[in-house]
Amino acid sequence: MFLLLIAAGVVYFLIGDRFEAMVLTGFVLVIMAITIFQQRRTDNALTALREMSSPRALVLRDGQLQRVAGREIVRGDLLILEEGDRVPADGELLSAHDLAIDESMLTGESIALPKSVADTVYAGTLVTQGQGTLRVHAIGHHTEMGRIGKSLEQIVLPSSPLRDEMTRLTQKIAAVGGSLALILVLAYWLARDNLPEAILAGIALAMSLLPQEFPVIMIIFFAFAARRLGKLDVLTRRLDAIETLGETSVLCVDKTGTLTQNQMQVIALHPAHGIELAQSMVGSRLTPAQQTLLHHALLASEIAPHDAMEKAIHRLAGEVEQPLRIDPAWQLTHEYELSPQLPAMTHAWHNGESHVVAIKGAPESVSALCKLNAEQQALINQHAMQLAERGLRVLGVARADHGNGDAWPASPHGFSFAWLGLIALADPLRAEVPAAIAQCRQAGIRIVMITGDHPRTALAIAREAGISSAGVLTGSDLEQLPPPELANAVRDVNVFARVKPQQKLALVEALKQQGDVVAMTGDGVNDAPALKAAHIGVAMGQRGTDVAREAAALVLLRDDFNSIVQAIRLGRRTFANMRQAMIYTLAVHIPVVGLSLLPVIFGLPLLLTPLHIAFLELVIDPACSIVFEAEHHDSALMQQAPRRPDEPLLALRDAMQAISYGVLTTGVTFLAYAVLLDLGRPGHSAAALAFVLMVVANTVLILPSRTRERQWRALWQGIPSVSLVIMLATLAGLWIVTQFAPVAAAFRFIPLDYAEWLLAVAGGLAMLLLFQMAKLPPKNSTLR
Repeated sequence: MFLLLIAAGVVYFLIGDRFEAMVLTGFVLVIMAITIFQQRRTDNALTALREMSSPRALVLRDGQLQRVAGREIVRGDLLILEEGDRVPADGELLSAHDLAIDESMLTGESIALPKSVADTVYAGTLVTQGQGTLRVHAIGHHTEMGRIGKSLEQIVLPSSPLRDEMTRLTQKIAAVGGSLALILVLAYWLARDNLPEAILAGIALAMSLLPQEFPVIMIIFFAFAARRLGKLDVLTRRLDAIETLGETSVLCVDKTGTLTQNQMQVIALHPAHGIELAQSMVGSRLTPAQQTLLHHALLASEIAPHDAMEKAIHRLAGEVEQPLRIDPAWQLTHEYELSPQLPAMTHAWHNGESHVVAIKGAPESVSALCKLNAEQQALINQHAMQLAERGLRVLGVARADHGNGDAWPASPHGFSFAWLGLIALADPLRAEVPAAIAQCRQAGIRIVMITGDHPRTALAIAREAGISSAGVLTGSDLEQLPPPELANAVRDVNVFARVKPQQKLALVEALKQQGDVVAMTGDGVNDAPALKAAHIGVAMGQRGTDVAREAAALVLLRDDFNSIVQAIRLGRRTFANMRQAMIYTLAVHIPVVGLSLLPVIFGLPLLLTPLHIAFLELVIDPACSIVFEAEHHDSALMQQAPRRPDEPLLALRDAMQAISYGVLTTGVTFLAYAVLLDLGRPGHSAAALAFVLMVVANTVLILPSRTRERQWRALWQGIPSVSLVIMLATLAGLWIVTQFAPVAAAFRFIPLDYAEWLLAVAGGLAMLLLFQMAKLPPKNSTLR
């Protein structure tokens, strides 16, 4: 279209019509400026996201501590690791004090692991507790994170079916249009011996046939959809993903932070003498036994915690009716670190007279230190199991006294602990998740939960969220299943626990083999291959890594499951609106083609020139890119089955509907033009009347093209205000080009009487009745 506009401008310039040449050139410049502006906005958004995710590091150089960007770290640097730091490189620990690292982005294990001297720490992991010194031995692509990033290059992204379909359709129509345009130029030149007008007639026919709106509609619809997704805090990195959203049949989601709030909360305080767990739920008023239990859990926690469970204990201690706090006069005098041999944290506090020792950790480990009898131990284990089966994290708490002058034992085993009770914590389900999952189920979308947590926790959350499953498969189960059996297993199982991030890729491939269109969420480095292999990779923006974001098609700036569901709804809406826009586009192109050819065939004066068609493009493009894009179609979209991947954008039924609309407009307009000429009307005046009739008819065609319903009230029901604005703007522009003498002359029109102009407008409006009569009945859509 750019080339045709420029060619028409050159011809107008050569024949001395510089005004039309400048107008056509202006169209090209405006469209180019809009394209460049949109591209720069997208690039700026992605750059800002990358800067947001870049870690910084505290490095010791030349005896001085410096805070530098992670990309400036080199091999041999000494890094100081503190709570809350993101590790910027792989290295070996030279020192470690109470150090724990969250490696969930690499391993999928949600519990932080204790680290000691000589252990390896990996880039991208998070320091959740303690301090340490690290000597860097690998950076960039040589780190474990970098190795996974390089592996992404081996995964080839599939091409967009819609883009391929649009390309084929555009190429076919363009080839036909080019051939017909050459034939028309030769026929016109031989018949009328006027080469410039023959060229202009050929360009006009080529412009009318060239479906330049088709790719424009796709790009603009996707760009507007990306903008709407941005308002939902969803960043679109690949526009093709918007097309695939409407096809999604399986949605694989992580539990933590997506289905849950990613914020641990204390759910139950179960003191040592409690019998029924139902009596131990947390309320605003605590019993004395619960206060003692919570107070000692607070004593066994860090003063300024980074661990999620310790944060929850601190938060509850400050929120109860009688807030608990550590006496400022008390001093932390000794502590025993968490270790693989004893998964518990022990703190000793001096209260001015003696030492109070508090310990919290794995219930079986803490209770073993209390020297309980078999019956008491069995009861504690039973209560801990009951809480765990509800998907709760369980901690045991105990206390001991230690004299001022007594030596500190080598380990907590040297204290005489008294059992205080159990604390149950959970990452609560987001309030909106059950309703969103029910909506997905109604829309024919299967939800699959993949987590690194314990199977009991996974099943409990799945039941609460409304995810049905034939059972649960663990990561070890997946390792033992050959690919054919894995493909059968994933057909019925919707809950996968203790799954390592690298196993997500196998799950994605197994689901794809079933013919499903898979959307996958992830945040870790090892999630990146699965994100890229899925039809739609969705990265978590708040807690995700840069590698995961780069591999994903969508990035959730707010880790919220409902955002994914709304994105799927928007994807379906975009495709539905695009289909209606294509019907309209094809329908309005038919009269343009017909009115470019018919006058030549019947020996009548030309009705349309390139300038007329450029004006029509100004009518068609906003109607397609703004009016139809703004349609909602929300009522039934999420009650339909996912669209099949092989379903064409423009089916035969849709094409027949568009052709019927276009033939009606062509026939009525050409008949009016021929009759006016036959009645002795001057050619420029007859052309103006016919042009008004055609433009108004194309404008009101927006109304029946909005919906497939045949009721008249459906034409106006829920119509976006922008549609009315576009229609009124079109009428205003039409009045200018036909009634404003200087502009009308450029269009080769003679200004009409007001009565004649209104009569032509009325004729165009009356076409609405014919359009409604030609509308095919709607086709029912049911779930597959």
